[in-house]
Amino acid sequence: MIKLFFISVLLLTPLLGFSQINDSLAEPVISIEKTSLLKNINITFDMRMEFQAYTFRGGDRYYNGIQFENGFTALGIAAKLHERVNFRFRNRFNKGGDVQSLDQLGSNIELAYIDVKASPSLNIILGKTYAFYGGYEYEFKAMDVLEYNDIQSNALAFVTGAGITYQNSKNHKFGFQVLNSRTMLYDDIYGDVVAENIQEPDWPVAIVGNWRGNFFDGKIQTIYSTSYSNQVKKRGTYFFTLGHKYQNHNLTLMYDFNYSYEEVDTKGIVTSILGNDSVAEDVLYIENWLRADYRFSSKFKGLLTLMTSSAYDNVTSEKDHLRTSYGMVPTLYYSPFKNIDVRFFFAYIGRYYDHTNYAIENLGASNYNRNEVRVGFIAPLLLL
Repeated sequence: MIKLFFISVLLLTPLLGFSQINDSLAEPVISIEKTSLLKNINITFDMRMEFQAYTFRGGDRYYNGIQFENGFTALGIAAKLHERVNFRFRNRFNKGGDVQSLDQLGSNIELAYIDVKASPSLNIILGKTYAFYGGYEYEFKAMDVLEYNDIQSNALAFVTGAGITYQNSKNHKFGFQVLNSRTMLYDDIYGDVVAENIQEPDWPVAIVGNWRGNFFDGKIQTIYSTSYSNQVKKRGTYFFTLGHKYQNHNLTLMYDFNYSYEEVDTKGIVTSILGNDSVAEDVLYIENWLRADYRFSSKFKGLLTLMTSSAYDNVTSEKDHLRTSYGMVPTLYYSPFKNIDVRFFFAYIGRYYDHTNYAIENLGASNYNRNEVRVGFIAPLLLL
């Protein structure tokens, strides 16, 4: 216990050890005299490491390789500061740490917020947090997802703002947020790549609402969301997600439907297909995502993820279908230990990108595919 205490103090010193004159706290949350408060702190260290063998085929290009990779490494701190105030922080080490020009935090800082319990059913969340988007693909931490579908691969999930959650009843919970729509100023994101008549808005804002439903004693659950965000003046993104979950004994099924209409392309997929040094406008992404988990025993679990994503240009006029991507990720997990969650896995990732005749003939696009085999481990470690 003494060794664990000193490790904890070392980890917390940069955050809690010193107070300046203008700090909101006159003294650290934890002092030597208050070591009993450690029981209100959780420190986690999450890891995913894998050995990859991959191939890429497309047009006249072909390459393959093998390598070790740290897919996810993050330190998280969650603390109960008061009976009605909680704090959460997460630093993901394998992301760029450059300070973002809009929210003034490094992009590696994914979470840094307080959660205030205003009443038994109402919570207020302030700081850099996750947007309340719907769907179960989005619910999983990146540590647990070997391959996201196209929207989630390119979406900005962690932004600064304020939100509330309201537990209407045992089976229904509602959330509402007002957030920055991005972490950087427009010029810093796109540079010389511009869209027509682009102006920086007074406030690049995102408004998000969601609903969580629970039916038949938890066997069927839902996470629906709707949001609007303006990346530039008078042009924004309308994003809708319908997430569904069925759970019964050892079987879990999840299905998400995503619809994102973007007056200025924020995912970058259509922009890259057009390849004309300008940001695409009037684009649409439609996705389906399905995941099935089955626990064979206390040590073995299998899952299968299937996904499709379609991209369209000139939606309000021609609705040019440019590309459909397909993905499949069968995975087998092995958990050998009873008292610690360390999972070893073997997975195949197949992604196939099919462009339409219109994109091939008019834009010079070509089909390609990517295949991977991964062997690795996932370890969400609770240090304290």
